[in-house]
Amino acid sequence: MYKGVNASDGFGIGVAQVAVAPDLSFTPTKPKDAQKEKERYEAALAKFVEQTNAQIERMVVSIGEEAALIMGAHIEFAQDEGIKEMVSGSIDAGMCAEQAVSEAYDQYYTMFSQMEDELFRERAADVADVKTGLLADLLGKQVVDLSTLPENSIVVVSELTPSMTADIDKENVAGIVTETGGRTSHSAIIARALEIPAVLSVADVTTNIKTGDMVIVDGTAGSVIVTPTKEELELYRGKARAYAEDKAALEAYRGKRTVTADGDEKLLVANIGNPDDANVAAEHDAEGVGLFRSEFLFMDAKELPSEDEQFAAYQKVALRLKGQPIIIRTLDVGGDKEIPYLNLRKEENPFMGFRAVRYCLNNPDQYKVQLTALLRASAFGDIKIMLPLVTSLEEVRKAKALIEECKLDLDQRGISYNKDIEVGTMIETPAASLIADDLAAECDFFSIGTNDLIGYTMCADRGNDRVAYLYEVYQPAVLRSLKRIIEEGNKKGILVGMCGEAAADPLLIPVLLSFGLGEFSVSAPSILATRRTISEWTKEEADALTAKVMTLKTAAEVKAALQAAAK
Repeated sequence: MYKGVNASDGFGIGVAQVAVAPDLSFTPTKPKDAQKEKERYEAALAKFVEQTNAQIERMVVSIGEEAALIMGAHIEFAQDEGIKEMVSGSIDAGMCAEQAVSEAYDQYYTMFSQMEDELFRERAADVADVKTGLLADLLGKQVVDLSTLPENSIVVVSELTPSMTADIDKENVAGIVTETGGRTSHSAIIARALEIPAVLSVADVTTNIKTGDMVIVDGTAGSVIVTPTKEELELYRGKARAYAEDKAALEAYRGKRTVTADGDEKLLVANIGNPDDANVAAEHDAEGVGLFRSEFLFMDAKELPSEDEQFAAYQKVALRLKGQPIIIRTLDVGGDKEIPYLNLRKEENPFMGFRAVRYCLNNPDQYKVQLTALLRASAFGDIKIMLPLVTSLEEVRKAKALIEECKLDLDQRGISYNKDIEVGTMIETPAASLIADDLAAECDFFSIGTNDLIGYTMCADRGNDRVAYLYEVYQPAVLRSLKRIIEEGNKKGILVGMCGEAAADPLLIPVLLSFGLGEFSVSAPSILATRRTISEWTKEEADALTAKVMTLKTAAEVKAALQAAAK
């Protein structure tokens, strides 16, 4: 059995089809005619954009409009003026088109792959995908084609790129296994949209699995079984039937209120990364948005987005969700995210450096552009403003003072907005947890970012395998922190939500209910499953389990107790 990342739930049983990427190696040469070399590059670029647009059109039909939008990032990277200028400049300096393309895209790949935020880090795969497409055309090679496959195929590849999934023969694919990729990668998102079980980041899988091998893909547990026994086949066929039945049963929770077994109503909302994701949230029956990561507007731009550009993005979400609550996090960027036009200085420890609200407050004129756009959009829906990485009360007060300045500006311009717009804080640092009582008196709501709170509390980087055992929400230190944050918020009568991955953890949900969490913000596909888990617990049951859990001393003991009590 091989272990990897559980990227797309479900169980797939079939025959392996190992797809080998083309050899795109080349020997750099110095062209005699730079202009002709540029024309080769431009021809490859035009062909790539044409093929990608065709893929997008096919994906709209086969997968859906939201998943198809992912491929738009490929066109953005292909047509990025900075990259194009870099390639042209390198050709003028004596490089062939292949080398110029390779070095330009490698530079951008390195930039994205070193970013702290996993969502941005995964964009490196998109950069690599564009590079592969351009090099394949320049070298006259054929990229991996998954458009025609035998029935019940298990696709095994080193890296599943979005362009591969765009043309995948989904009717005949029973599962996907790769050597690279994370749960938030675009390929994982598309695999989930296609509802194909997928396990990513399985080491040496293209070597250890051969075309023709019988393979079981357990996308739920993140495991792969090669040449299974008769008993294993029977076991997983049963699991596949049970999974299909369970998924069908979840539909009973669509359109229902999110309430506990004893009638306590909760708010169940979605995390989104761009305006178009609001459609995905609505399709999955979310009751609003608990986290809109606004930095995507900045990452995808060549210069600072204007007030009108930001307003249009926020307004789009507000209009789509028709009065449902929408929490928008202000720019969370810093020394680990190299946005060229921000001129951010490299830092030795960007995790604790000049980032997020610290950067924004130090650039008030720039920050006020975003705050003004948010205020303007609040006239069209229930928009709330959330401040990231807060560690002191002064940061909240300074941000609120800037918001008041923006309100005065809009009053003078005669532009309407919600004068009572709520301003809250993302609680993701030990400092914020320790002063939660003071912050609760100053804020309209809390949203707990468990991903960073766990990392900062346990001093453990979740991307570091050597300390992964420490990066668990079940750690007693983390649970005590969560309990304090929620209790202090509830004392002051403000809504306390959670937008980290833990909010959708069925094992942890009863503990969060006992603590008094009021809002659960999860990935859109987790909405119905989270609603069901919440509906299974009474406050009395949750309190009894939590009382026991809070006496335990290790994460292993906590997890075992929660697993034993799971419904």
